[in-house]
Amino acid sequence: MSHVNLPAPAALADGGLRLFALGGLGEIGRNMTVFEHRGRLLIVDCGVLFPEESQPGIDLILPDFGPIRDRLDDVEAIVLTHGHEDHIGAVPYLLRERPDIPIFASKLTLAFLEAKLREHRLPPVATAVADGERVGLGPFDVEFIAVNHSIPDAMALAIRTSAGTVLHTGDFKMDQLPLDGRITDLNSFARLGDAGVDLLLVDSTNADVPGFVPSERDIMPVLDAVFLRAEGRIIVASFASHIHRVQQIIDMAKLHDRRIAFVGRSMIRNMGIARDLGYLKIPGGMVVTPDELASLPDDECVLICTGSQGEPMAVLSRIANRDHAISVGTSDTVVLASSLIPGNENSVFRVINGLARLGATVVHKGNALVHVSGHAAAGELQYVYNVVKPRYVVPIHGEWRHMRANAAVATSTGIPAERVLLAENGVVVDLVDGSAAITGYVPVGFVYVDGLGVGDVTETSLKDRRVLGEEGFISVFVVVDIVDAAVVGGPEIHVRGFGAEEELIGPLMDQVSQVLKHALADGVDDTHELQQRIRRAVGKWVNSTHRRRPMIIPVVIEA
Repeated sequence: MSHVNLPAPAALADGGLRLFALGGLGEIGRNMTVFEHRGRLLIVDCGVLFPEESQPGIDLILPDFGPIRDRLDDVEAIVLTHGHEDHIGAVPYLLRERPDIPIFASKLTLAFLEAKLREHRLPPVATAVADGERVGLGPFDVEFIAVNHSIPDAMALAIRTSAGTVLHTGDFKMDQLPLDGRITDLNSFARLGDAGVDLLLVDSTNADVPGFVPSERDIMPVLDAVFLRAEGRIIVASFASHIHRVQQIIDMAKLHDRRIAFVGRSMIRNMGIARDLGYLKIPGGMVVTPDELASLPDDECVLICTGSQGEPMAVLSRIANRDHAISVGTSDTVVLASSLIPGNENSVFRVINGLARLGATVVHKGNALVHVSGHAAAGELQYVYNVVKPRYVVPIHGEWRHMRANAAVATSTGIPAERVLLAENGVVVDLVDGSAAITGYVPVGFVYVDGLGVGDVTETSLKDRRVLGEEGFISVFVVVDIVDAAVVGGPEIHVRGFGAEEELIGPLMDQVSQVLKHALADGVDDTHELQQRIRRAVGKWVNSTHRRRPMIIPVVIEA
């Protein structure tokens, strides 16, 4: 439901349970949900969203902590479902505001988080939990349930309160032959369903995909064929957290007598953690440094790096731009072992085109089964709905098209449409006396990270950046004597982003001179008003003659 026309929520009824998302609804990223019960808060996940091309200069986008900033002392704990950046990446920024919030997550998730927190110089108050464990957190009783995803140790959460039981699936799928043998615990889902689940929060990412997601094992024959055909080096780009995919590449490299090297800071760090904890199995002598790999024949080399989403500073993007020590040629094969995150399409295709231009053979999900999704498709969601039999449903984790598709799947299994609550970030859902309803809206927005600045960049700033990047700018500097109604300095004009800047300066000086002449003759003695007149006149002329809308910065100084 859109927040338009929704009022601020009334006080939560005694004994009721309230929940609202500060990110993750209507988007894929920055997942964060807040639960409130008996005056205490529980936070599930706290992730980041990566910027799109329309957000120039932005490094990360955070959930908006505004609605809970005054209540951080009421937070019992942060509970994390798994170790992907869109679920844990914003934790350091929340801990800056209250460093002692307890954190509960699986062993691998905590290991990834702790490495991140060390970079921020934040010591966590963390507790590792295992499948099937139950933890009392104030008025919340949280049970951790194993689910299969594209990263080991992912968890669903059963949150029991006196108001009712909520099942939060986290990100999941139902691969029946996972590489690590850890399947989604449908027995626990069924057990909870038999006891009664009042509210089901369920992953929507692949709800518009019919059937079932293929098994991770289905990729192996395709990878084998890629390795057999490859004449030179093989470069594989993957998420730095996709341990299962990296394990498959290692196994295939072993089979084809190739050595491997990890490239990229996050890849090296995460694979080191995974190996130390036993989640990644690497035969002895297989891993070498990139420098050592360079001394081997090309047909004995595999490089595993970051950059599968076209991130500008990631290894693969820099290779494609010929801005890295590693270069590719006609004998090399590059494998993008990931799916496209919505919004990243242009960046990924730019990298693919750059690699193809250099002569490399590029294998990606569009032309080969080199990746399967970590999110349940519609057929798997139907199983969950039929097993859990929830009274109410809130689709989460997805864009609007995904959440609406998820709602349609829910109703197809017999759940009444009025019990499927579609919400966006900030929309409040209350569970009171066994009934769930949307009760209001708390204002939330986007919090942008730009370098060391957090929240300093606004939508207005981004609009200015887009204008500067797309339309250029014109600056006008002039000194006036208000008493004598005369221009005593300038106008000095600078034009950038037009291509033929010098040809514009003469006509622009004419425009500015005419504006100042008429304004001063009319008795205008306010420098701000003079600036506004210059801006309007120059903008009108540039738009009518060049069909451009540049940023215009007039500066008028009184002598």
